[in-house]
Amino acid sequence: MARLINIGFGNVVNTDKIVAVVSPEAAPVKRLVQRFKETGNVIDATQGRKTKAVIITQDNHIILSALQPETITKRFSLHPEQEMKGEYDE
Repeated sequence: MARLINIGFGNVVNTDKIVAVVSPEAAPVKRLVQRFKETGNVIDATQGRKTKAVIITQDNHIILSALQPETITKRFSLHPEQEMKGEYDE
C-alpha cells in the first residue's frame, strides 16, 4: 500500500516512488537538477524558500524541498499515525 510523507508546506510524496533524498550542495546534484529543469521534470515544493533537499523519484522526476534531508528520512521511519499527529523530532 502506498504511503505518503509530508515534505513541507502541505506537499506529500509517495514513498514507493522515492529512490534517494540528497543534499543540493554537491556539484553533481546541482548539474542533475539543472538538467531536469531543462526537460521540465522538476517539481518545486519549496514555496520560494531555499532548497535543502532534492528527492529523486523512479518516475524520472526530481522534487525540491525546503526541509533538510535528515528530516525527510526521519519521516520514513514514523508510523503513519505519528506523522499525522506531527510527532517529528525536528
